[in-house]
Amino acid sequence: MNLDDIIIAREKMKGIVHTTPLDYSKTFSQLSKNEVFLKLENLQKTGSFKVRGSYNKLINLSEEDLQKGVVAASAGNHAQGVAYSSQMLGIPCTIVMPKGAPLSKVLATKQYGAEVILEGNVFDEALAFALDLKEQAGATFIHAFDDDWVIAGQGTVGLEILDQLPDVEAIVCPVGGGGLIAGLAMAIKEKNPRISVYGVQAAACPSMKQSLTEEKPVMIASSPTMADGIAVKKPGLKNFELVQKYVDDIYCVDEMEIARTMLMLLERNKLLVEGSGACSLSSLLYEKVSLKEKKVVAVLSGGNVDMNFISRIIERGLVESGRYATLLITLKDKPGELQRVLCSITDLDANVQTVNLHRMGKDIYPGYAQLEISVETKNHEHVEQLHHALTKKGYHIGMSQF
Repeated sequence: MNLDDIIIAREKMKGIVHTTPLDYSKTFSQLSKNEVFLKLENLQKTGSFKVRGSYNKLINLSEEDLQKGVVAASAGNHAQGVAYSSQMLGIPCTIVMPKGAPLSKVLATKQYGAEVILEGNVFDEALAFALDLKEQAGATFIHAFDDDWVIAGQGTVGLEILDQLPDVEAIVCPVGGGGLIAGLAMAIKEKNPRISVYGVQAAACPSMKQSLTEEKPVMIASSPTMADGIAVKKPGLKNFELVQKYVDDIYCVDEMEIARTMLMLLERNKLLVEGSGACSLSSLLYEKVSLKEKKVVAVLSGGNVDMNFISRIIERGLVESGRYATLLITLKDKPGELQRVLCSITDLDANVQTVNLHRMGKDIYPGYAQLEISVETKNHEHVEQLHHALTKKGYHIGMSQF
């Protein structure tokens, strides 16, 4: 694979995938002390960059292979990318997803015309079933990242960035299996080797970073992460070799940093971005990448967030930023005591959301009650003011979440 493959892929994709916007952000530029531009792949068809690679892979199959159809295993964005591409080309498509896959992603994949089979409790079991199915049906298996045509398709993101911002100085990109950053870095470096390309992983699953340290693709143990789209335990061999050749460095961000960045994108820029997509910007905001006063592009790789998950992300982000707190307050169980506490809180302009009064529990003595109260606050300093005011009035605050 070479740069020409990426250029050809871009030509063949015209009218099929979006040329996504490159949006300058004044807010994030000020916060990171750089000129920050956001590459909005969360606005791509199917909600992520994955459709680029899957479509390019499919159009390079033989007519015979196309007629036999394709099989893929995925619990997320790859499934929708392959399903959409298959629909565009009018070929049979089967996607194997683990039984615990979010219902929203299962339904979206079906709506793109794919047959969805739920098999296995984890992704590895779904993958094994998909590979067996591929052998039985004689279909072509579409790998999510370790494939030349897939890498070339993802590399078209890099060509678009160069057209949209020719004087870009650095690009920051999420990394999972490595398909996106491998193609993007090749396109960028072959065109202009002076541009820096950095990868970002979730600290819970730093497989590419560890592989670079050990100079070969390695399988790592991982922890649960909200950046599930890049939680790949072992990068692809083709991807690893291109990352080793073209990428300047790999950095990691933690769960708190990802959550806060997702919330800021939603609040400040009105952009819904999944955890994996927010990692690139997070690395700039939390100064993991050592860049100052540079023209930087952060690739927001996808926006497919499960609806049930959004509310938890928002709540966690509010808690982390000191704008929502849950307090446990021990008070005497007598008339007027609850009113005193509530007045103390509202006098400081905190907005009470929920109130629960418990009279039984291992830490609640006779004649006392425990008040669990959730409040909207302004920042961490505001929460500290509440603590101080309540403590000064003689209340014991056993635990708080903020």
